[in-house]
Amino acid sequence: MQDQNYSIKQWAKDDRPREKLLSKTPSALSDSELLAILINNGTRQKTAVDLAKEVLKLGQNNLDELGRLSVKELMKIKGIGEAKAITIAAALELGRRRQASNFLEKPMLRQSRDVATYLQAQLKDYGHEVFGVIFLNRANKINQFEIISQGGITGTVADPRVILKKALEAEAVSMVLCHNHPSGSLKPSRADEELTHKIKEAARFLDIAVIDHIIVSNEGYYSFADEGLI
Repeated sequence: MQDQNYSIKQWAKDDRPREKLLSKTPSALSDSELLAILINNGTRQKTAVDLAKEVLKLGQNNLDELGRLSVKELMKIKGIGEAKAITIAAALELGRRRQASNFLEKPMLRQSRDVATYLQAQLKDYGHEVFGVIFLNRANKINQFEIISQGGITGTVADPRVILKKALEAEAVSMVLCHNHPSGSLKPSRADEELTHKIKEAARFLDIAVIDHIIVSNEGYYSFADEGLI
């Protein structure tokens, strides 16, 4: 097989990312070395580290940007087949879930910054707008987080009936509405404000409180509660 020519096992011991990880710690490895372990084999022309550097370059040498790439986009690199692309995508998704899961073990605080940190981890890899809801229990902890709808780059539409049905199923006593702005802008639209008011009023009849609506992007976050809009 062509890939065997540059198998990591055949490298000089000091150059093997796996041995380096075992003898030191994962944090001692560069991003390209960690990716090389996932890629495993190179080609006749390129080592696994060479391929890893190309993968990073495709993601603008930024792991957040890399996490936004699809399997098909990763496969644009010669030497990265479907299996390698799937492995890379799976590893990046695990990293995102690890970051988000740390928050799930903690009480949900009313501070918008804490909620926004959780939401940024959940939504940062979407290149289009999505609308989600955090459902909270009486102990003010997350019962469930669910993406309600997905739209295009410029917007999405959320059905209040669907949200309230899911809130009842989750036995929520309060909830936080949220959506992302892939463009980076954090300013809410008039439609955002109207939808928030509509959902809040409908939820009130079911004794479910809408405590905030948070918009997140790579630039930061916007809290309706902090701005007195809810």
